[in-house]
Amino acid sequence: MTCLICIASVKRNQAVWSCCGCFCIFHLVCIQKWAKDSLFLVSSPLTDDDFGKKDYPWPCPKCRFEYKRSETPSRYYCYCGKVENPPLDPWLVPHSCGQICEREFKPPCGHKCLLLCHPGPCPPCPKMVTTTCHCKKAKPVPRRCSAKEWSCRLPCGRLLLCGQHTCENPCHAGNCQPCPRVSKQRCICGRQTAERLCASPQWQCDQVCGKALPCGNHTCEQVCHAGPCGDCPRSGKRSCPCGKSKFTLPCTEDVPTCGDSCDKVLECGIHKCSQRCHRGPCEICRQEVEKQCRCGKHTKRMPCHKPYLCETKCTKIRDCQKHQCRRKCCSGNCPPCDQVCGRTLGCRNHKCPSGCHRGSCNPCPETVDVKCNCGKTVIKVPCGRERTIKPPKCKQLCSRPPTCHHPTQEKHYCHFGRCPPCRQSCQKTLVCGHLCPVPCHDEALVKQTGLHQSAGPWEQPSEPAFIQTALPCPPCQVPVPVECLGQHEVSPLPCHSAGPYSCKRPCGRLLNCQNHTCMKECHHVTKINGSADGKKAGPECLQCEEECTKPRPPGCSHRCVLPCHPGDCPSCLQMLKIKCHCKLSVLYIECLKLTSADLKEKDLLTSCKNQCPKELPCGHRCKEICHSGCCPLNCNQKVKLRCPCKRLKKEVQCSKIQEGQVSLECDALCKEMKRKASEIKEAEAKAAIEEEKRRQQAELSCSATLTACKRSLANSSFVQPNKCGSELNAGPPTFCRMILRAHNF
Repeated sequence: MTCLICIASVKRNQAVWSCCGCFCIFHLVCIQKWAKDSLFLVSSPLTDDDFGKKDYPWPCPKCRFEYKRSETPSRYYCYCGKVENPPLDPWLVPHSCGQICEREFKPPCGHKCLLLCHPGPCPPCPKMVTTTCHCKKAKPVPRRCSAKEWSCRLPCGRLLLCGQHTCENPCHAGNCQPCPRVSKQRCICGRQTAERLCASPQWQCDQVCGKALPCGNHTCEQVCHAGPCGDCPRSGKRSCPCGKSKFTLPCTEDVPTCGDSCDKVLECGIHKCSQRCHRGPCEICRQEVEKQCRCGKHTKRMPCHKPYLCETKCTKIRDCQKHQCRRKCCSGNCPPCDQVCGRTLGCRNHKCPSGCHRGSCNPCPETVDVKCNCGKTVIKVPCGRERTIKPPKCKQLCSRPPTCHHPTQEKHYCHFGRCPPCRQSCQKTLVCGHLCPVPCHDEALVKQTGLHQSAGPWEQPSEPAFIQTALPCPPCQVPVPVECLGQHEVSPLPCHSAGPYSCKRPCGRLLNCQNHTCMKECHHVTKINGSADGKKAGPECLQCEEECTKPRPPGCSHRCVLPCHPGDCPSCLQMLKIKCHCKLSVLYIECLKLTSADLKEKDLLTSCKNQCPKELPCGHRCKEICHSGCCPLNCNQKVKLRCPCKRLKKEVQCSKIQEGQVSLECDALCKEMKRKASEIKEAEAKAAIEEEKRRQQAELSCSATLTACKRSLANSSFVQPNKCGSELNAGPPTFCRMILRAHNF
């Protein structure tokens, strides 16, 4: 990479700066000098008073992207800006910190770059997002974030600003274009009508309103407006020129001055106008004040509007570190040095025309002509580079005569030094009769070795010498069709080595077993009895030693007992050990019988001829002989069927009960017995209820007697109970005590 300022290579260990506009890389020192020179050229025509008041920008040398003075680079950062002075690592990109970039994509999408710290702009955002089209009509689809804006190409259909028509353009981003239709529209005041675009219905004509204002003295001076004209601008309260007094006057009279002092702030921003209220601008400030000069060393009394600059010259050294400022009354913000550098440049021919600066000078801005060999092509190069620059490429053809056996040489452009070797075909006749197709070899460079032997190890070996000589033509490489030994293919071979060859493929001839082919590498086969058939094996081919691999009958898993043979295999006589359908017995069957039988015969062969042990859904055992598949559901077992009251019973087939075809209902006798039983139950229930009621009444009467006894004992009085049993003859106290004792009181 080359720095466009100093025209020198950018090395890995040098501090660099990258432009954020074009991402071009420059030396840090070069871009600092460029920024300083650019600011000097911009600020040189400025006066001392204007210097420092504005932050003039400096441009990028390549893309002219402007940077502020404060953005002048002063430190060396990596490409992503995370690491200052990134260390040199031979396994990383030069000037990279090796960390994840994490710069925001442009335009910003909310994601960050996930590449390692890299030069140049970040690639488009690769993250997948689900987004819909511009008009939101199509279904959301997954797309890359950098291309998430897409169009479904359907009509937009959004209502335009005119409020009458819809957008007919295909699905697009942003706002719809203005309505392209034309219609007749009135201006705002309604006086004129014109054909205008439907997108701009509001328009003004050039006529002044001219309507009489409410004051009756003036007319409206507005141009084509809507609504009422409003009040007269000279009506109501109006202020005097200084704004201190307000007057209510007719609109035909001007506002007079109030006679008070003006008191407006003057241009100096400190004092106020001392004149009486007046029209027009105020005068300049003439008050005498104590002013300090710009450098702050002297003070003086003088009018406020005049600036004060002393005659003291600044003695500070400017940024060139060579010359003093020497500006009168300098405030300390010294401008760049305005003298010319004048040092001899690297070209040794000119002097530096830039402003006085620190460090090395920029390359010479002058150019020098560099010509080609014939002098017809000229290029301009920077002064001083003419000794190292390559001569220009000339588009003129070289006119030198050929040096080989060809009558004319190949066309090539003008050049310095010897002509390039002839690349035309040799075309000399070889021994075989073909023409030599290789490039011309009349002037080949041959390395000479062994011409000089060193006297000892102290003598440095000399470089090998090359001499120009004519070489013999190489062997003929013209392709000649030759058939391989096994007659598999015909390949073109070079003429000098044409002869029988092996194509390295398997022989592929059919062996005597009629099943396999010869796998020997392509070889010569002797024809027997003059047979011209190239598919049969000969005496040189291999003999088949493999087992028989012919397919067995369907269902047979045994191998053929014979070696690889022609024709059909013999029948399989091995016995198979299999279980019957019910999985209880083991049967031995010949493989041939089983494989050659049809489905019905296979069912008979694999049956043990015993009763099926499976249980039907009704709970009975299957009556069929050992069979395949599911058992039949029509169970013929006799079962007893009873009526709901369990008095009547009947024997029927089980299958009819499962299907619901047979049912046994109760007769009249069953119903009569059921009725009598229900009557007996009801009578017993009623008797139980009556007994419960009598028991509850007895308990209530007993509890009343107990309560009366407690009271009689407490009050020493006796109350005759309603029911007191057989103890009534006892005395009152004795009776009550017996009752309470009987109830555990």
